[in-house]
Amino acid sequence: MRHRLAEHLKIPADLSDGDILVSLTGCEEAFVENYRGILEYTDTRILLQGKGCQVLLEGKRLQVTYYTNDEMQIQGVFDHIRFLN
Repeated sequence: MRHRLAEHLKIPADLSDGDILVSLTGCEEAFVENYRGILEYTDTRILLQGKGCQVLLEGKRLQVTYYTNDEMQIQGVFDHIRFLN
C-alpha cells in the first residue's frame, strides 16, 4: 500500500522506503538524509544509523556543520565512506 501511494505521489522509492541517502560534493562535503541517529562522532570518524544499515564516514577534520532530525551536512576531507549491514 505504501509503495503504491509513493508511486502515485511520485515520491522516489528511496525516500518512501526510508533508506539513508548520502550525497557528496567532491571529497569535502556530504549531505545525509533519512538517518536515525549518530552512533560515533570524532574528527576522523562519523558513524550514522540508518533504517537498514549504518554508514561510516572516515577522513580528516570531519565536522557536522548542520543537522535536523532528518538531514545533516558534514564537512572535512573524506577518505572512505562505507555502508555496514
